[in-house]
Amino acid sequence: MLFDLPDDATLYQALLARNPDYDGQAFVCVSTTGVFCRLTCPARKPLPENCTFRATIGECIETGFRPCKRCHPLEAAAKAEPVIATLLAALDRQPGRRWSEGDVTAMGLDASTVRRAFKRHYGMTFLEMARQRRLREGFTTLAAGGAVIEAQLEASFESPSAFRAAFARLLGCAPADLSPGEGLMRAHWIPTPLGDMIAVASARHLHLLEFVDRKGLPAELRKLQEGTNERIGIGLLAPTEQATHELASYFAAESGTFETPLAMAGSPFTRQVWEALRTIPPGETRSYGELARQIGRPSAMRAVARANGANQIALMIPCHRVIGADGSLTGYAGGLWRKQRLIEIERNLRDRARNPSRTAAA
Repeated sequence: MLFDLPDDATLYQALLARNPDYDGQAFVCVSTTGVFCRLTCPARKPLPENCTFRATIGECIETGFRPCKRCHPLEAAAKAEPVIATLLAALDRQPGRRWSEGDVTAMGLDASTVRRAFKRHYGMTFLEMARQRRLREGFTTLAAGGAVIEAQLEASFESPSAFRAAFARLLGCAPADLSPGEGLMRAHWIPTPLGDMIAVASARHLHLLEFVDRKGLPAELRKLQEGTNERIGIGLLAPTEQATHELASYFAAESGTFETPLAMAGSPFTRQVWEALRTIPPGETRSYGELARQIGRPSAMRAVARANGANQIALMIPCHRVIGADGSLTGYAGGLWRKQRLIEIERNLRDRARNPSRTAAA
């Protein structure tokens, strides 16, 4: 996990120096290029605000980053295990192929051995890696307003049904259910250093902001769609555009202020908890008990926790700032590694606010 690694400043200096000490133990994901690299990569060095460091290749791939073609971060595992080298070479030759276990077996490889090798080195199977590689292209096309058939072809899916099924597993609906330029609410993809997010907004308010890999996202999208009795469209509306700019400033550790107008649909108690969350300053945390006392309901810790978990506007309603009473990280739907990283970003924001002269000098 990311929070077991050295701090970002140390890893960034290792990246600048091409220090081999962390080779294979840490990888850098670069938001401006969408690729991830070894720290020894010879490519031009990115700015620190565009870097996110991860402990495993699987985390890099799962959050939508592609392996660098200069430093080949997948290569070490490939050299260690011949089956990995064979399949990665095959994937490079046919990136659009719809791979199956039958294809793996037909190459004279044992499917169970391949599964174990890829899970051991990358945290995912070969088939998952191949699918992830194709899906991102399709989602990018849809987010830009492309037709479903165009997205299917960009993702190199051989049939519309396969693309629809893969899309539905991620977002809980068919790609045709998200129509470009239509609907009272429209979805937009927002790339961030911690993985892609999907935002859903109406003309005046942001209704949803979640990481694409959140397991509850399909159910949240269905609930939004049912509330409007029409399809969610695809497109950029004013609240989403504002959110995109504010998130860029946030991840660059330049500003922790979010002024995007939010549609907070929930019971009066739930909305009260969410408003209390928004009063926690960046760089600080609260326990469930402290939050319950803050709203005048000291015995309602479980209800506060449920309201916290019902939040579907990540970051802007900062449920990640709630930790255990003993100071430990508690559950977070976006993943504990993300929660830790968000807390680190906000501590940098706090430190910059307290020491502006030191920031200016740097």
